[in-house]
Amino acid sequence: MGQEGHADHAGAAAPATPATEPEVPYGGAHSAHGDMLTVGAVDDAANGFTTTELLTEWETGTVSTLPDGRVLRSFVIEAVDKEIEIAPGVKFPAWTYNGRVPGPALRAKEGERLQITFRNFGSHPHSMHFHGIHAARMDGVPGAGLINPGESFVYEFDAFPFGCHLYHCHALPLRRHMHKGMYGAFVIDPDPALHPEAAELASGRLLGTPENARWQELIMVMNAFDTNFDSENEFYAVNSIAHAYAKAPIRIEKSRPVRIYLINVTEFDPINSFHLHANFFDYYDTGTNLSPTLKTVDLIMQCQAQRGILEFSYIRHEPGLYMFHAHQSEFTELGWMGMFDVVEA
Repeated sequence: MGQEGHADHAGAAAPATPATEPEVPYGGAHSAHGDMLTVGAVDDAANGFTTTELLTEWETGTVSTLPDGRVLRSFVIEAVDKEIEIAPGVKFPAWTYNGRVPGPALRAKEGERLQITFRNFGSHPHSMHFHGIHAARMDGVPGAGLINPGESFVYEFDAFPFGCHLYHCHALPLRRHMHKGMYGAFVIDPDPALHPEAAELASGRLLGTPENARWQELIMVMNAFDTNFDSENEFYAVNSIAHAYAKAPIRIEKSRPVRIYLINVTEFDPINSFHLHANFFDYYDTGTNLSPTLKTVDLIMQCQAQRGILEFSYIRHEPGLYMFHAHQSEFTELGWMGMFDVVEA
């Protein structure tokens, strides 16, 4: 809601089936996890979003040209109080960006001028704090872009550095605003013209290029919910809905590489993690480099607001269901576990 841009699905992975009843029989070797899945389905229509959209949808805004010839990319974001269903029958009184948790996944190109119009229709003061480079007056903290209900503010800055970033509310108490759902992905693609020494690699990250289209790109925001407000989480998830991608595995073509933009926004726990079964990935911490920070690993840990890019392939694998999850057993059992359904093209 309140969008004046459009979502671009170029290079996105084949979407998961909406999380209703399991599409694929789930058990066998993984029955210990399978027996712990939530029962039933969330009401996607009432939520106003689906796990498919949260996984693959980029908000690329509206593009125009500045007098000096530079690209101006504009977004409109609204803060709204909204109850969402995070597990079958479990409602959570969220504070949202554009009516969803996580908020829209914003994507831009390195060097562009960004303009984000933020309107606060919520019941509390809110802001948008971007992890990136900008002026102090654009920082989204008290006195610099934090606004009261009914007010609006325009954040404007250049898109630097390229990488996998995030935005979130920086109103106090910070942990309450984070936990209630005010966060989202903020990705800046590298401009190949600015990286002639690695132009092909940069083109592979740039949305809309032929090099990028061969990738299956996924947005995964690791989050959790304290439903009784005792500062301990009762549900854990990727993209808010417990066990969503276990009930409806994410379809992956084995011949095409996979890229995950992974962001941790979990409150009340010092770290979260991502473990890939039966495979290994290269990891780009914060995504600000075109060469991996870590090569050939199957587990990564992130503290809150830490993020990175994972790249891997199933080209040598046989088709089948391959699990991914947090490697804190409690998190897995309380909702943070999913499956990739690897298929022939």
